[in-house]
Amino acid sequence: MDLKALAVNALAQNKKAAILIGGAGVAALGLGLGYKYLRKPEKVVRVGVVSQLLLYPLKSGRAVPVVLAQCQKLGLSFGEVRDRHWLVVTEDGHMVTARQQPRLVLVSLTCEGGQVILNGPDMDELKFPVKQPDNSVIDCRVFSTDIQGRDCGDEASRWLTRYLGAEQTFRLVHFEPQMKARRPVEMVPLFPLDERVVYPDVAPVMLLSEASIKDLSSRLEKDVTVERFRPNIVISDCEPFDEDSWEEIQIGSVRLQRVMSCGRCLVTTVDPETGIISRKEPLETLKSYRLCKPSEKHIYKSSPLFGQLYSVKKTGTLQVGDVVYKISC
Repeated sequence: MDLKALAVNALAQNKKAAILIGGAGVAALGLGLGYKYLRKPEKVVRVGVVSQLLLYPLKSGRAVPVVLAQCQKLGLSFGEVRDRHWLVVTEDGHMVTARQQPRLVLVSLTCEGGQVILNGPDMDELKFPVKQPDNSVIDCRVFSTDIQGRDCGDEASRWLTRYLGAEQTFRLVHFEPQMKARRPVEMVPLFPLDERVVYPDVAPVMLLSEASIKDLSSRLEKDVTVERFRPNIVISDCEPFDEDSWEEIQIGSVRLQRVMSCGRCLVTTVDPETGIISRKEPLETLKSYRLCKPSEKHIYKSSPLFGQLYSVKKTGTLQVGDVVYKISC
């Protein structure tokens, strides 16, 4: 083949390749544009404003209000304070909450400068390090599911045992990042398989509106406060129980996905100011108008519904004053 023929052949081959590549590019562009225009745009509707952010470092302990928090997959945090990352257990590792020890609601656990600070009525303040790597790791049971916790030491144990005044010994444990979290799906099939939670009952985030609390208070002889229901995010500027319909919401840079309503238990009958349990109100009143649909009884049984449980779809920062947007397609 002479030089002229070689040149013509090479040109033909390159032209064919260019056509194939160009065609593939056009097809890919077409698919991308098709997806963009066929996909339904999200509808964003303002539904409220964040009025309070509350962390409960100690499960069943006193709330720690903050104006800003990081919302992570395992819940809210502020510095070393992480929501429900400390737990009171019996010597054999079973959880202890306000259901068994109502006065736990008066115990304050905070963190400052690498130290945990415990306070309670008629008790001296106790400080100990957040990190105690030489302490033993305890196998714990939270609602029949297994989880670990780092023992916080004998001083913390004596403090809690003396405060609670029971005949048994109590230990305080701390969940650390390298430990394996619980899977809520083992308790409630509605949760995604990959969802994880530490010491909360079932979900990393609980949300409730001020209007819903006001509605309940109007039906009681004595008003109740938000602390009785232990939400992480409190919403204002909405109607009672609007939150029941917020399947997906955006707050700041955070995206939350509703999983289910919060079924209420005896902890709601513990007065957060006195630590006294009535075992009646406001639970009985809630049962009079906030029971689930008959088709959902296999999920909630006889528990009244108050507040909503969310998983964290997108992590980020939350602030008091953030606008809450409902997302729909």
